[in-house]
Formats: sequence, structure tokens, C-alpha cells
Amino acid sequence: MTRSRPLAVVALLGAIAALTSCRAHRPLDGALPDVLAPHEGALVIVDCSSGAMRDLRPSASAEPLPPCSTFKIWNTLIAIECGVISGDEEVFYRWDGKVRDIADWNRDLSLKEAFQVSCVPAFQDLARAIGPERMKFWLDTISYGDGDTSSGADVFWLPAPGRKTLRITPRDQAQRMCELLTAKLPFSERSRAALGDMMRARTTPRGALYGKTGSGADASGRYVLGWYVGYVESGGATYAFACALKGSGVMGKDARAAVETALTELGLL
Repeated sequence: MTRSRPLAVVALLGAIAALTSCRAHRPLDGALPDVLAPHEGALVIVDCSSGAMRDLRPSASAEPLPPCSTFKIWNTLIAIECGVISGDEEVFYRWDGKVRDIADWNRDLSLKEAFQVSCVPAFQDLARAIGPERMKFWLDTISYGDGDTSSGADVFWLPAPGRKTLRITPRDQAQRMCELLTAKLPFSERSRAALGDMMRARTTPRGALYGKTGSGADASGRYVLGWYVGYVESGGATYAFACALKGSGVMGKDARAAVETALTELGLL
């Protein structure tokens, strides 16, 4: 007759198995090369279910930086919540006839189109329509960076020589995104769904990537700051991220490349 194991032993074995299983399903613990090299900067990835965080360079992720065009994420949400625009397909930006370097900006645009081509003048119009009081109210409500809009309602997120911009850390960018995705911020499901449709960037058999780039230049006009902020849905879970890179010639596309490499290495994309 086979002797049964004592209940204490069975319980211990069960706990070990559960712990092993849990560890086996923690993608953020996976090996990861230095995807940020050779640039200065940070990458933070947050598991929105558990709150677990992978912070590649903690000192850099705590540095406040101007959000550049990643602020279009929040500008969009606030505009929809305030009723400034009713839908992402509605044409709201009427081209003023001024020819700009980016050809896609030289036409009328819907919110979705303006977001996807990162049209700065369109979102400046949107910020003016929201107004400084409502914008400040929302930034304070969601604790977005230092909340400083003193440089002007339509430029406070855009770095420029002599301009004091709002600043936010990469860690806070990732955490605010995670709070948005878990409905801990006071934005409606309608607003979140519209934003997700605009942010969708890439789909693979492993997951779906959503994000927004941002780029900042120095006084000479040379790009020196690149952001990529967003989230990835993979294996039934959602992970928020924020990457900020610094260096001569660095742009948002470089931050996006670093994020995509990291997510691929971790098996999330």
C-alpha cells in the first residue's frame, strides 16, 4: 500500500509549485541587453496587473524632462472629456494655409489623423480650445508631472530656448499610463477606447503595441531628446512603458526602437 504524504508536506509542495509557476510567468524578470546604449536615458516598464516594475536606469528614470509630443496622449483625453471634440474621425483642424516642413500637416485633419502624424499646430489649437483653466485642472487631477503651464496654454509641453516647460519623469510617465489603463484616472471608457485606436502602432503574434513618440531639440534646432510612451498587450496582460533617450541627433524614433527591442527580448512583442 502506498503511504500518503503528510498534509504539511503536500501543502509545502503546492506552495513551491505555485511560486515556481508565478515566477515562470513574470516576463519583466527576463534577461535584457542594454537596449538604450549608446545613449543616455531610461526605460521603465510596468505590469499593470501586479504593479511590478522593470526600471533599466533608476537614476535616469527619475529625471524630469519636457514631455514633447507624448503630451498629445493627455491633450487628446482631456479634449474628449471636455467635449471640445466629439470623435476621433471628426475633422477639427482646418489648415491655415501656412506651408510647414511636414507635408501631412498641410491639410485639414481629424483628431485621429492629427495624432498619427503628430501635428503640433493641430494640438495647439486643441489646447487653446480646452483653455488654461480646464487644462490646469486636469493636469492637477491626474498629477501629471510638475503641472507647470505658466509658459502658455498652447506651448507648455514643447521645449524651446528660454521657455520654461512642464516636466515629468519617465517613471511617472509609465505610472500615469498604467493608472489610465486600469481606470484609476477619471477618464471615460469612451475616451480610453478612442485613444487606444489612435495609439495602435504594431501587432505581432505575441502582442499589440500602442505608443506615441516625442522629440525635443536644442537651441540650434538639433534633436537631443526622444520619447516613446505607451503600452503593450500580451498574453492577456497589459504593460505600460516610458522611454526617454538623450544625445546628439536623438529623436522619438530612437526611443521607439529601444522599446520594441526590449519588448521583443522579453517575449511581449
